[in-house]
Amino acid sequence: MSYHLEGRLLEVCNCKVLCPCWIGEDPDNGTCDTIVAWHMDKGTIDGVDVSGNTIAAVAHVPGNILEGNWTAAIYIDDKASKEQEEALLKVYTGKAGGPIADLVKLIGQVVSVERAPIRFTVVQGKGELEIGKDYYAELAPYVGATGGQTTLSDTIFSTVPGAPVFVGKAPTYRSRNAALGIDLDIQNHNALQSIFVFDA
Repeated sequence: MSYHLEGRLLEVCNCKVLCPCWIGEDPDNGTCDTIVAWHMDKGTIDGVDVSGNTIAAVAHVPGNILEGNWTAAIYIDDKASKEQEEALLKVYTGKAGGPIADLVKLIGQVVSVERAPIRFTVVQGKGELEIGKDYYAELAPYVGATGGQTTLSDTIFSTVPGAPVFVGKAPTYRSRNAALGIDLDIQNHNALQSIFVFDA
């Protein structure tokens, strides 16, 4: 099994800016409730073209992120074909190995896998993510003294292994999932955005 994926990440959580999980510290609230979405600008998985699809994880992290045992709900873009869905799930369940498999090991329980309409936009570091009716997040980037996006790199934890991450905040973050115990409607908390290339 092999894959090549190129795309963009949007991630939000209920930690303050900047989320301490990325440097291996405990989350601000003792636990972390997050949405992580990977949009495939182009890519293939065992010859299946998955370009244009998005897969997202809504997760509850019970403590330090490196200790794992996350509980997660997985969402696949409802525009994906059955073949694309199966290919993406092979990668994002760790069955295809590579950098994503290392991340998946942190998930202890998946409460659901569902198809849903997913809207994912990123323009000059600003982005929006909407999954069905229960999840919405907006990202606004931080900018450095030279006008470039503030970047986080070489961290002990990453949802895009090997890629730099642009630091931002979420002016709006709404998330509701009874199975995960998540019911959030908050403003100006942590958000991150990245561009990734995954090969295995």
